[in-house]
Amino acid sequence: MFDIMSRKKWFFGFSLAIMIPGLIFIILTPITGGKVGLQFSIDYTGGTLWEFKFAGQTPSADQVKTVFVANGLADTTVVETDGGYLLARTEPVGLRGPDESPAPSASAAPSASAAPSASADASGSPGASAAPSASPQETAALTTAAPGESLAPPSALPSPSIPTQEPTKPSSGVLGQVATDLEAQFGPIESTRELTTVGPVISAELTQQAILLILLGSIGIMIWMTFRFRNYKFGVTALLALLHDVIVVVGIFAILGTLFGTQVDGLFITAMLTVIGFSVHDTIVVFDRVRENKARHAGEPIAAIVNHSVMQTFGRSINTTLTVVFTLTALLLFAGPSLRNFVLALLIGIISGTYSSIFVASPLLVVWEEWDAKRRARRAAEAKTTRRATA
Repeated sequence: MFDIMSRKKWFFGFSLAIMIPGLIFIILTPITGGKVGLQFSIDYTGGTLWEFKFAGQTPSADQVKTVFVANGLADTTVVETDGGYLLARTEPVGLRGPDESPAPSASAAPSASAAPSASADASGSPGASAAPSASPQETAALTTAAPGESLAPPSALPSPSIPTQEPTKPSSGVLGQVATDLEAQFGPIESTRELTTVGPVISAELTQQAILLILLGSIGIMIWMTFRFRNYKFGVTALLALLHDVIVVVGIFAILGTLFGTQVDGLFITAMLTVIGFSVHDTIVVFDRVRENKARHAGEPIAAIVNHSVMQTFGRSINTTLTVVFTLTALLLFAGPSLRNFVLALLIGIISGTYSSIFVASPLLVVWEEWDAKRRARRAAEAKTTRRATA
């Protein structure tokens, strides 16, 4: 039988070799202001995300960024994605505060005076048609146009009851000017795959919720495992294995973010909670067998009991993991780009979770139990020596 517990130092060393580089990049994230380490999406930082594609040539990311900078968006980052699309990320564009409602455009005055005139014609001239009256939705759309935008007549506004197709590109404001300049230089924009704006308040709430979810989930798991096995060592070692998995996944994403610009988005937290649940499930299977074997083989060394338990559940753990890994690999290869980072986080985390349940949590339990047994034996020897000296 393969003795895993006798080689626990090798497994601990392998885990540290994976975790330490990731930890370094995680720590560098706040130190470098996000230039190195984790790259957060606009879900957590706030900003505007625009992914678009030109009909003809595909300019480089640097050429597109020059147009954004010329329009006052100096902090814009542009990267090339699959399918010839370009992904631009900039500061929040199009958000207005409560005191920033613009005044109606001057071109609205003739429109306001035209309605009574047309009505007079309708009442005084036979056969003249009255001008259509604007609905409340149309009036609101007219009076809230941004400064510098042309106001569309009521007849040009879409009916509220008829769904309209999303525009393929921004047509107003700063992004509208950017789109115009881009088309003037590189040709028409064929399609827009994503156009999202998230404010700083929303992103701060999402960050707090993400941290709270992970903390509450981890604490709840530790409390439940302590109650389930009537031994706090099981709960603590399971939590340490979870910490191992979190550091591995987040650390790898910090490295990928530095090298390839891989971002952490809202789905990343969902992936982390799924990884935590999967890892704990595998750890419970192993620890439950340890609890049974401790009762069956009372008096045997704890290392032998845990090693026997791990080998009994090894095939089940590997088969379960391979089934999930095959599915996630297919998703990673053939799913769309919006799911790619989510699937990648799941794939890394589930592999790490299976490894930590067998080669981290179980050896940690053995180390703790052996250290506790030595401590009790030392105290017993000291008490015996004290009794002999007193006698």
